[in-house]
Amino acid sequence: MRKIVLLISLLAGVAALGIVGTHVGASRSPLLVTPDASDSQPGPRRFPAGFFWGVAIAGQQAERQQPSDWTAFEDDAFRHGRFGTGPTLGEALPGNIHDLGQWSATVRRDKAGFETMHAADLDMAQSMGLNAFRFSIEWARLFPRAGMGAPDPAGVAYYKTLIGEMKARGITPFATLFHYASPAWFFEPDAAGRKGWERPDAMASWQAYVDAVAANFIPDVSQWCTLNEPMVYLYSGYMEGTYPPLDKRQRVEDAAPVLQALLRAHAIAYRTLHRVAAERHVEADVGITENTLSFEPLRNWAPLDRLTAQAIDQAWNWDFLDAIQTGRMKLANTDVDVPIAGLAGTEDYVGINYYSRTYVKADLFHPDAPQILLHDPDAHDEPFNDLGWASYPHGFYLVLTKAGRRYGKPIHVLENGTADRADNDVARQKFLREHVREAWLARERGGADVRSYIHWSLFDNFEWADGFDARFGLVAVDYENGFKRTPRPSAKLFADIAHANALPADALRP
Repeated sequence: MRKIVLLISLLAGVAALGIVGTHVGASRSPLLVTPDASDSQPGPRRFPAGFFWGVAIAGQQAERQQPSDWTAFEDDAFRHGRFGTGPTLGEALPGNIHDLGQWSATVRRDKAGFETMHAADLDMAQSMGLNAFRFSIEWARLFPRAGMGAPDPAGVAYYKTLIGEMKARGITPFATLFHYASPAWFFEPDAAGRKGWERPDAMASWQAYVDAVAANFIPDVSQWCTLNEPMVYLYSGYMEGTYPPLDKRQRVEDAAPVLQALLRAHAIAYRTLHRVAAERHVEADVGITENTLSFEPLRNWAPLDRLTAQAIDQAWNWDFLDAIQTGRMKLANTDVDVPIAGLAGTEDYVGINYYSRTYVKADLFHPDAPQILLHDPDAHDEPFNDLGWASYPHGFYLVLTKAGRRYGKPIHVLENGTADRADNDVARQKFLREHVREAWLARERGGADVRSYIHWSLFDNFEWADGFDARFGLVAVDYENGFKRTPRPSAKLFADIAHANALPADALRP
């Protein structure tokens, strides 16, 4: 999962753009209505045979710490007491991790305890009727030290056990190669001060990792996500400074070399995974997943709000996916236009992560620095979660159908969920019902070839700079009581959906 962030610096030159139509809220002009998709059908909303119902986790968030850049950041933040946020949870301050100091060393190290509890957690997923489980293969677990010629045998054995346990339960593994965390050694500067993805040997190091993954886990894994939310990683790590490497570059052009490296890394992984799968006479399904947001003008009557929302939508939601489609990295509202050899068409599916709506309020005198709001302060009936993110299910439909039209490929929903710490999690249940409904509508009415719905997350875990207080789990975790799991009511609801392969008619009622 990611913190909602916005690539504000991509907004130069918005005056040349067209007007975006929006769904209208209380403060919006009725002239630009995009109505919610009609759904008056009685009875359950059934999904096709073979549809994937699953949950997602990531290693750095759920398992024992590995020697990664994120572990180094967490340890440094703890040592120096950097535990602050902005006025509310969800507003991370650069270099800080929310309330990290209140947790024991065991919790900070073991996160949600999945490493020792994975068999019971997978039993729980199986009992819920789930047939997919998304997880990350941690680069730092396989290559904890620089210069290793082969992956660590213990790391390989861990993932072989985990994958075997999934398959034994009839659960399809969905493996992610890069979910924000890299080996700490990867970010040691070279003689010229270059580090991470900007090192000249970055692609060779990545290739060695991907070779090891392919050699050891094909054919047991066929569903692959090479990169998780690259635009979140770029902005949070290289511009906002809230994720490692904690950089604060002034313009997106200054971070473009990192984005170019990520696109090259994706192409390398795509071709390597397909080559090894072909050699072993099996199929591989390879793509990335993007963090997509429904961008809305705060004031529908204000043309610059609409223009700016459209500019951000293109830059944030589609630039990276467009590059994979075309083989050219073209960053909206900049002069960046770089061809990348071997990139074009390296995507078997479009991965969508979706959580919320975000509002844009432009400033006529400073059009490149709009105000960003996570919910509409004047829409008092608008639901929003514990992080302040506005819930907007119809935006899910809009993103899925736009992706379907734009790329003409299958779509995997690899993350969708909400932060709701309440024991009865009424808000999460409503969120789940409404978003599954919109996924069904996108398939049945909108022509989007949606093939999975993977919920974030099975259980509460470490939510990056927001620490342990953002609770996204269908299952509650009592961190300081042996990571005790307690299913919330939403777990039962999701189990009913998965067992039926449908959104039951009675589930549509609150």
